[in-house]
Amino acid sequence: MKKTTLLIAAFVVGITSAAWSQQKPAVDPAKVDAMVKKAFPGAPEDWAPRLSQDETMKVCSATGNSPPKAQADAIMKRERASIEYPADGKFVGDWKKGEALAQNGYGMRFTDYPPARATGGNCYACHQISAKELSYGTLGPSLQQYGKLRDFKEAEAKILYEKIYNSHATIPCSNMPRFGSNKILTIDQIKDAVALLMDPESPINK
Repeated sequence: MKKTTLLIAAFVVGITSAAWSQQKPAVDPAKVDAMVKKAFPGAPEDWAPRLSQDETMKVCSATGNSPPKAQADAIMKRERASIEYPADGKFVGDWKKGEALAQNGYGMRFTDYPPARATGGNCYACHQISAKELSYGTLGPSLQQYGKLRDFKEAEAKILYEKIYNSHATIPCSNMPRFGSNKILTIDQIKDAVALLMDPESPINK
């Protein structure tokens, strides 16, 4: 009898503990903002925008990255308006530069200021790209054979350019950085990243 009682008690405690651990304590957004700013006391003035959420990030945070349709549509419309297109109308650059860009994780960190060299895309942190690369992240989908699977269509290159420039224009609250809109990468760098995935000569498509 005692053994059964102890088992029931342990079971109840386990359920209570699990329920308690799943509860999300209320956090004052103002306190969070204050702590973020306090964490970078020596940050230069032009870093200020990076420490404050824009409208899109506020909505994504408030909805747990799952905004209702009306807000999702508003995000995509707003973010699409920020996209700048290449002046020459071409979306595919140099795939070799694109590969170097994908391997480069430099930039946008506190220790990288002021920048001593070009910022990279750090693409392998989230994606499998080259079959020869052994170290890659899995937060994003595999990009092997990307261009080949899309028949190297120019329209697909344009779509890819837009996704890299501002992923929220396609997927609201995407985990992918807004590389172009946030001035992480230049237009030419984005074209090179597109080339890595879309150029028939890129090893990605072999």
